[in-house]
Amino acid sequence: MNIPRQSAWWKESVIYQIYPKSFYDSNNDGVGDIRGIIEKLPYLKTLGITVIWVSPFYRSPMADNGYDIADYFAVNPDFGSMQDVDELIARSGEMGIKVMIDLVVNHTSDEHAWFQQALADPESPYRDYYIFKPEVNGAPPNNWRSIFGGSAWEKVPGEAMYYLHVFHKKQPDLNWENPALRENIYAMINWWLNKGIAGFRIDAITFIKKDQDFGSLPADGIDGLVSIKNKARNRPGIEIFLNELKEKTFRKYNCVTVGEAPGVPLDDYERFIGPEGYFDMIFDFHAADIDVENGSEWFRQCDWGVKEFRETLFASQLAFIRAGWGTSFIENHDQPRALSKLVKDVNYQNDTGATALAAMYFFMHGTPFIYQGQELGMKNFSRSDISEFDDISSLDNYSRSLAEGFSADEAMAFINRRSRDNARTPFPWSNGSNGGFNQGAKPWLAFTSDDFSLNAQEQISRENSVFSFYQRMIALRNIAFPETLIYGQFTPLNNVADDIIAYERCSADARILCITNLSSKAQPFALPDGEILLSNNDNMTSPLQPYQTLLIKVHAKNEQI
Repeated sequence: MNIPRQSAWWKESVIYQIYPKSFYDSNNDGVGDIRGIIEKLPYLKTLGITVIWVSPFYRSPMADNGYDIADYFAVNPDFGSMQDVDELIARSGEMGIKVMIDLVVNHTSDEHAWFQQALADPESPYRDYYIFKPEVNGAPPNNWRSIFGGSAWEKVPGEAMYYLHVFHKKQPDLNWENPALRENIYAMINWWLNKGIAGFRIDAITFIKKDQDFGSLPADGIDGLVSIKNKARNRPGIEIFLNELKEKTFRKYNCVTVGEAPGVPLDDYERFIGPEGYFDMIFDFHAADIDVENGSEWFRQCDWGVKEFRETLFASQLAFIRAGWGTSFIENHDQPRALSKLVKDVNYQNDTGATALAAMYFFMHGTPFIYQGQELGMKNFSRSDISEFDDISSLDNYSRSLAEGFSADEAMAFINRRSRDNARTPFPWSNGSNGGFNQGAKPWLAFTSDDFSLNAQEQISRENSVFSFYQRMIALRNIAFPETLIYGQFTPLNNVADDIIAYERCSADARILCITNLSSKAQPFALPDGEILLSNNDNMTSPLQPYQTLLIKVHAKNEQI
């Protein structure tokens, strides 16, 4: 499929996501911080990334690890100060690295001043900044289930009223129907853009519009509740809010906007990322959640094969290309480690499997994202008891699994496989105490092993490490073949073995084939005559070895593959 050549700095970027709480603890208090990111900027520069996306560092009670914001204009003391943020922006800029941050405007913390004033005085104008509804026969207003389980309504102390929370009860939803609320949000966004950040990843943005009938629906679970997604995700009328958001903030700046937009069908992408779309890019979760029926219900497991995964990836890719520009990722702070999820044979959950996954996704159309630790080939961390988990979604899924009739062992298996804590375990910088995350203080989230043989220091020093593979991929995309690997035509190859994912990128400069065997068996593939640009295996002939990946610059004389 042809891709119009419209250049933009964010299309040419490689974005690295940092979960600050787990990145580097500079002051040895057990919690990663902004100063820790500053100290590790040389590492990121060595890797070759061009943008860092920093997950929330705002003042927060941390009920949902920072996605419950108590003050949009203040830094959580655990993470440092606003002076540290200013220094991070400045120091990053000196190294040619831009900084984007999370924007969370579907909800705030219940400790935000707006919500506290709304609770204190029912006549306060801030009562209309949130969604309050009267009880019905002593019960919640309807049967909506929150994303984290249980009723989406929490009773207001001393009143016959409830407030709505799509997520945790400590994350009351903002009332986007209120123009005054929206203007306050826009002022805050512009304040951050004027400070010098390069843009935002916009959290849970498809939830800001709720059906105003607030009606119940038939239950879809044994709890008598129904998923709130049916009434509060990507609902009619959201376009009014999103267009206004863009016009009053983003359009004024040369910034990047990446929407977390679950619930958007592929044929609706143009509305979101087209020429007049709300955002520059959005994340698509069809492939990321291929192992579960529902991304928030981990006990509803799905069996899947590479062919299905390939078809899902390519469908998303082609939808992105038809509409505008997309994202390419295999990990983030809400997902388990890709190596544990996507490489089914544990014997290949190693450098071979990690590099196969890396090349498979990295050269697709769109801006690639790398999540911290992914470039090392990190895997999931198994925990033996639910009390060892911090993630509220893990705790909810455990209790819901038991309620659905699964045994405690089965429930733990679901959580270990899918917990967000898998991606949030502190980053291993060295083979020292706590993996070099700090100088020995107990980390906020415990390691499950004292084996830190997989660490950044070791990977940087080893020639054929996963880290060096990522370095080479970034250099190929951004330096050697930008016209082809960034802006070139994307063509999926479907006439291949079921366990192979292959596609071409073509431009006037070059024709490049990316082919990956995502299985533990050798797979046939007729390799064209060409120059091997990248491989994770010494074998350069057919068949492709287990979890082998190749990037080939095809010689011009070859016919269409």
